[in-house]
Amino acid sequence: MVDVSIIVGGGILGLLSAQLLANEGRKVLLLEASATGTEASWAGGGIVSPLYPWRYSPAITALAHWSQDYYPSLGKTLLQQSGVDPEVHETGLYWLDLEDEDQALAWAHRHGRPLHPVDMEQVHTAVPSLGDGFSSAVYMPGVANVRNPRLLQALRAALAKLPNVTIIEHCPVSGFINDGARVVGVQTAQGEMRAEQVVVAAGAWSGRLLAKLGLELPVKPMKGQMILFKCAEDFLPSMVLAKRRYAIPRRDGHILVGSTLEDVGFDKTPTEDALESLRETAIELLPGLADATVVKHWAGLRPASPEGIPYIGPVPGHEGLWLNCGHFRNGLVLAPASCQLLTDLMLDRSPCIDPEPYAPAGRL
Repeated sequence: MVDVSIIVGGGILGLLSAQLLANEGRKVLLLEASATGTEASWAGGGIVSPLYPWRYSPAITALAHWSQDYYPSLGKTLLQQSGVDPEVHETGLYWLDLEDEDQALAWAHRHGRPLHPVDMEQVHTAVPSLGDGFSSAVYMPGVANVRNPRLLQALRAALAKLPNVTIIEHCPVSGFINDGARVVGVQTAQGEMRAEQVVVAAGAWSGRLLAKLGLELPVKPMKGQMILFKCAEDFLPSMVLAKRRYAIPRRDGHILVGSTLEDVGFDKTPTEDALESLRETAIELLPGLADATVVKHWAGLRPASPEGIPYIGPVPGHEGLWLNCGHFRNGLVLAPASCQLLTDLMLDRSPCIDPEPYAPAGRL
């Protein structure tokens, strides 16, 4: 008998976990309340780095470094498997007018990351579209962005070809099936579904699900709004970040500008105030955008957790129940390492990184 694993949630964490488990011979049933890849994973910017990596704990750094090294090969593999190019696009990243530049450089030195100060004249030569109002910059080459909607399409298409993966969309999970202290399945809109393991990878909704077992998982939604412009393909050669806002170039000339951080519950409505604020930021960073049309404006819900440290591993007292959630602003960045770690733990083999900081035990 092949073990069956149910994964609740069809974002980047759920889809990639499904692929890794299926590649190990597991039978996987992935359940998604709406359509796969349409929530936070779709809505983010896709920078393959935390916004300010030196401000995070070593737990985030460990996942981020593992994942950053893995992304280029993941992009190539998914293109081969699915025919969809996730566009892992190495542009490098400029941080402008940092208040904590010294800490940033010290962090980079400690971790062997290639971050260095750059003269503003050089920055304007490299990024001619940049505005004039900035006085200092640091640059990290090699930082990539991934076109997250296409990454999700590629994963979905790759999973569709695997005979041991079943995806059921528009199938909300309403609770768990218990056999004593063991979780043996889930209750859904389409009836009971049973499995040897259940993985909760439901992003901002994970806390609501765990509450059905009387567990308090401190993961809550934090709204973020983004806007998208279309420019010439060479308009912005590198990512730029200033005052907690960023501009990300896609290969075809689309420019994403984000993002807001709003504590408004599960409300995903884009607002005029945010649109205006993001447009102002965009024009301050890149004055040429004053003449560009906003192609799209949207909002998503990040799964906020204390210090942004995700929950990855078994839930104590509920045998068979696993978590891979609570990645806050870094779901795409941390996904490869998080899903590899989960797979290693579920298969009881040596983990790719130390699992202790992410363990649900003692944190619920």
